[in-house]
Amino acid sequence: MVERPLNRLVVIGLGLIGGSFAKGLRDKGLFREVVGVDLDAESRRLAVELGVVDRCETDLAAACRGADVIQLAVPILAMEKLLGELARLDLGEAVLTDVGSAKGNVVRAARESFGGVPARFVPGHPIAGSERSGVEAANGELFRRHKVILTPLEGNDPAALALIDRLWRALGADVEHMEVEHHDEVLAATSHLPHLLAFALVDSLAKRNENLEIFRYAAGGFRDFTRIAGSDPVMWHDIFLANRQAVLRTLDAFRDDLDALRDAVDAGDGHKLLGVFTRARFAREHFSKILARRAYVDAMHSNDLIYLANPGGSLSGRIRVPGDKSISHRSIMLGSLAEGTTQVEGFLEGEDALATLQAFRDMGVVIEGPHHGKVTIHGVGLHGLKPPPGPLYLGNSGTSMRLLSGLLAAQPFDTVLTGDASLSKRPMSRVAKPLREMGAVIETGPEGRPPLTIRGGQKLTGMHYDMPMASAQVKSCLLLAGLYAAGETSVTEPAPTRDHTERMLRGFGYPVSVEGSTARVESGHKLVATHIEVPADISSAAFFLVAASIAEGSELLLEHVGVNPTRTGVIDILKLMGADITLENEREVGGEPVADIRVRSAKLKGIDIPEDLVPLAIDEFPVLFVAAACAEGRTVLRGAEELRVKESDRIQVMADGLNALGVKAEPTADGIIIEGGPIGGGEVWSHGDHRIAMSFSVAALRATAPIRIHDCANVATSFPNFIGLANQAGIRVSVEGEN
Repeated sequence: MVERPLNRLVVIGLGLIGGSFAKGLRDKGLFREVVGVDLDAESRRLAVELGVVDRCETDLAAACRGADVIQLAVPILAMEKLLGELARLDLGEAVLTDVGSAKGNVVRAARESFGGVPARFVPGHPIAGSERSGVEAANGELFRRHKVILTPLEGNDPAALALIDRLWRALGADVEHMEVEHHDEVLAATSHLPHLLAFALVDSLAKRNENLEIFRYAAGGFRDFTRIAGSDPVMWHDIFLANRQAVLRTLDAFRDDLDALRDAVDAGDGHKLLGVFTRARFAREHFSKILARRAYVDAMHSNDLIYLANPGGSLSGRIRVPGDKSISHRSIMLGSLAEGTTQVEGFLEGEDALATLQAFRDMGVVIEGPHHGKVTIHGVGLHGLKPPPGPLYLGNSGTSMRLLSGLLAAQPFDTVLTGDASLSKRPMSRVAKPLREMGAVIETGPEGRPPLTIRGGQKLTGMHYDMPMASAQVKSCLLLAGLYAAGETSVTEPAPTRDHTERMLRGFGYPVSVEGSTARVESGHKLVATHIEVPADISSAAFFLVAASIAEGSELLLEHVGVNPTRTGVIDILKLMGADITLENEREVGGEPVADIRVRSAKLKGIDIPEDLVPLAIDEFPVLFVAAACAEGRTVLRGAEELRVKESDRIQVMADGLNALGVKAEPTADGIIIEGGPIGGGEVWSHGDHRIAMSFSVAALRATAPIRIHDCANVATSFPNFIGLANQAGIRVSVEGEN
């Protein structure tokens, strides 16, 4: 904010933008006087009458005398003449700025008029507008939450730049700085080209004989797209002439794409059309998430989405939780690298798995869906991926980043892997280090954290790797790299971890050998498209296994749950605590063991959790800590330091939350000690960790008062319909503020 009122603001051009700038700063009292200049007498009269300015001047020299800031808000082709007039005046220490939507020609005009760009001239462009125009539409709030781009120049006075930046921020704008040439290229693509297309389409259709019929039957989409053809023709005529070089470059690139699309229609190339349409359908949502630096979460949700979990209740009936996240990730990866078309059913439409899906779309794979859990992947083969147009944004998904590192290490192109704030804190050296030993060139951020830059064109060599810590993600990463590495790649793990990668590789016809704790692959084979039915995720089922165990009078059937023996640690631990859990209708689907799981309420007791079960339940521990809080006696966990580097430090965050609810929980370096006892109500924070949020929702079943759980938006990463399914089963949880 500007700390003391400046003397005089002069705004030349009292249209919507200039008038709104003047009115906003006048309303805030940031200048002792706001003076308007405009060729139109009625605009000058209205500007004073409506309180847009304090007074108007017809003489430019008189208006600018003693000015601190002069805002140029005239049409863009009038700028050259205005700058010439200003160059002949003594402007003193005044700071000049403008609002033109093309910056290159304004800078050129300033350079020609002044014999070099003045040090106190700061070009600017507010990206805001209204259906209305003229000074009568001036609105001091017009720029709030809109972007304003400043294009500072070499030799700019830093104080002048800082002043203009502060003034726009005072109006509530989101100010960014950008180079002049880059600004003009970006605006040519995002603003100027769409206007050109809208004008051209409406003009083209209006000239046809059947024009009346065309417009009579035009649907909402046509009206939405062509709305901008109602913009001011003179203003846009000026813009296109002013920014013609950048517009031409953008138009040429678009014309090439349009020609390719025409060729596809002419040739009946449905695959080409499908690729363009599927990428386009999801592009807007994808880029909005990248810009927000958020996980793949509904943009309507605030960062502090709060769950309100009410005490009591019991569970009954039968439910099916969403598809297994680990298998959903791998189905997209291997289906994309297979030859042929892979059909996936039961795909988890959670944000993490969608991040993987989008990454492969960015690398040229045509993927249809998801629609009600069904996905169709048109594989490109092991060597068919294409360079992505920019960094691959993976939201909150550590699985995506670690497994993709292996797949991308031997591609012929460079890639950059990025994520949201949470993923950007997670360690990636555990995959980068062994991949480098295979010949990969990988650069990480500080302390081995994202972003990861993977250099293409490297020749990988197979190796044997003894994993220092049990991790299915590291094992899978190296096996996937081994598909491209010369010779054999083998990985030995210190304790069993989930083996979905090994099973699914075999399902796609790729040979994998597993002997004891060592898995081996070698390059030279291919993946063949297949059909995948994703079972329900046992990690998601775990919340209901614990819920039905601790809520008195409960009996619940969980249908079609994956019971891969490398994932059933949660069942084994709950049974050791005394849980009443039985597996029914056991069968195998697509190489994965599946069962219906019946769970009844039981009196749980505290235990020392066997360390050999820790890797088999690593994702389920937050809700197991809730079971421990409801158990009689003490539960001790050791050997689980991996929990400290998940989406949050799950040991510390769960301990903090349990203590806040009156449960004695003592974190240790590699685990936790929990004394079972009564659970109270109160406030807990999930720190953006989906499993923490859902775990405390379950805890409310045994609480004496409501539990408010903060920062729950990321539940969508793994369990998008958690609230609905929880209430269906009998857990009383809702989003605060929603019915």
